[in-house]
Amino acid sequence: MKKLKKSTWITLALLVYVSVTAAYLLPRNTQVSDTEKYLTLVTSYVIVLILWFVLRKKEQLQQRRKEEEQSDKSKNKKI
Repeated sequence: MKKLKKSTWITLALLVYVSVTAAYLLPRNTQVSDTEKYLTLVTSYVIVLILWFVLRKKEQLQQRRKEEEQSDKSKNKKI
């Protein structure tokens, strides 16, 4: 079984959390307009999406550094 990347499981957990809290709390909130409710929900999803992009980029940089280290080590062994 393939292991989920950190960026994937954190994003999925936040998406579930935002969706569940929105489904539970937004219909009960009568103090704000529907437009404000939907804007809040969309903003939350956008923040989670941005977090996913940032975490993916960080993972890619870590992978690239790891590969560079391995190639440097192999070059040093050949010398």
